[in-house]
Amino acid sequence: MTESPATEPANGKVCQRVKNGLKPERNGLVKSLHHRCHEPQPEHHCHPEEEEEVLAASRHGGGLYKRPFVESFEETPMLVAVLTYMGYGILTIFGYLRDFLRHWKIERCHIAREKEEQRDFVPLYQDFENFYTRNLYMRIRDNWNRPICSVPGAKMDLMERASPDYNWTFEYTGRVVHDVINLGSYNYLGFAENTGPCAESAAEVTMKYGVGVASTRQETGNLDRHEEMEKLVAKFLGVESAMAFGMGFATNSMNIPALAGKGCLILSDELNHASLVLGARLSGSTIRVFKHNNMQSLEKLLREAIVHGQPRTHRPWKKILIVVEGIYSMEGSIVRLPEVIALKKRYRAYLYLDEAHSIGALGPRGRGVVDYFGLDPCDVDVMMGTFTKSFGAAGGYIAGKKELIEYLRSHSHSAVYATSMSPPVVEQIITSMKCIMGEDGTTLGCERVRQLAENTVYFRRRLREMGFIIYGNNDSPVVPMMVYMPAKIGAFGREMLKRNIGVVVVGFPATPIIESRARFCISAAHTKDILDRVTRYFHHV
Repeated sequence: MTESPATEPANGKVCQRVKNGLKPERNGLVKSLHHRCHEPQPEHHCHPEEEEEVLAASRHGGGLYKRPFVESFEETPMLVAVLTYMGYGILTIFGYLRDFLRHWKIERCHIAREKEEQRDFVPLYQDFENFYTRNLYMRIRDNWNRPICSVPGAKMDLMERASPDYNWTFEYTGRVVHDVINLGSYNYLGFAENTGPCAESAAEVTMKYGVGVASTRQETGNLDRHEEMEKLVAKFLGVESAMAFGMGFATNSMNIPALAGKGCLILSDELNHASLVLGARLSGSTIRVFKHNNMQSLEKLLREAIVHGQPRTHRPWKKILIVVEGIYSMEGSIVRLPEVIALKKRYRAYLYLDEAHSIGALGPRGRGVVDYFGLDPCDVDVMMGTFTKSFGAAGGYIAGKKELIEYLRSHSHSAVYATSMSPPVVEQIITSMKCIMGEDGTTLGCERVRQLAENTVYFRRRLREMGFIIYGNNDSPVVPMMVYMPAKIGAFGREMLKRNIGVVVVGFPATPIIESRARFCISAAHTKDILDRVTRYFHHV
């Protein structure tokens, strides 16, 4: 991980010289970070000889946290880092050798190439991207884009495929691999199902309204179900108003430009999702990036923004917008929301919170990271989330004050130009959300929220007991397990599939080059037996 100062509470003193707010031990391991509101910690002054005894941010943020906050990130061991770089180096050398063979027609090249008559044009493809794709990615391409042919529940069915040309193309064998344990889908609460009240309600609405609306909300595509859903979302989140969009990615990328523009400053976490990054770039605002979940880095940028103002003119910024996520989908970490809100209030900035992965998956009532920390939803200026994960549907939402939502209805490109959400998708959202809230007359939703929390803690504990290096927060259902070396990425995914376990493996450039990983997404639909079976097979792999 990148080196950063300690994570400093908004009103506390901390120790310096740590990694991502976590202090390395003598053996290269990193202590977990603990925030405990019921155990006041004495102040420590930092000295080199005390570095082994002092945890960065061991104080609980001046009483901001009402529950233990435990996250761990282990720095890549030096030997592993060296071997990983060597692995990429060897792959690069062989890549250039194969390119040489392809140039002289000794080896056939299947990748898209510029036509001979266009050789004097500006290249359409970047050379290194092309090199990486044909020589590194192609070796393990079979681990991605696997087609499923069932509901993405706790178990799923996969269509088997084979490649006659080393992953350049694939052919279906006609065989279906049944009952593959699903550890890759974002089906946190198990609502992505084809039976039960959600599926039945969606089927009824399809018969009444059809599948498509064929218009925008501002024209003839505004259904009564859309308005009911938005009122329910606002009630669920505890805010004044909300509006929904047909695509989660576009909810970020098309609404941030409506909220910020030239003369505004966006402070973005370095690990924010691509949709947030794209939205910030499209807005035309000045963008400054702070270190991941590092409050000292964020406060430093806020201070500089207030003191110096805009470049050249030094005029005050029209608006300062802090952009963070609830759960970071590659790290499994949870935003330090109490500290972010404290800083936002101190420097009078605005807060944009993306709860794509945390809504439904965190908090005793499933209301997301705000519920998880027991905070007031009104302290978050713009609440964003998606329906694609915990609700088993599609689309996203923006929620907050009524004035904000009314402004977005007329200024957001996604609201003005996008086609309305499909009626059965809307009904899936309404039914699943009512289930979580208990408005369906059952305790099914509460039981699923509780089951997800139990499964998350159990699975993470089992992996640690087995000696694996895992990242993130103890309560995060996104569980990254480090595999580091490029050869292990493809091997791990293939070997797990041989044992009927479907996993997601991630490597460079989606992660730092020495931090390749397998990412598991835990669901309330998983049973203890399923999780035990998975961990048991880890020993074999």
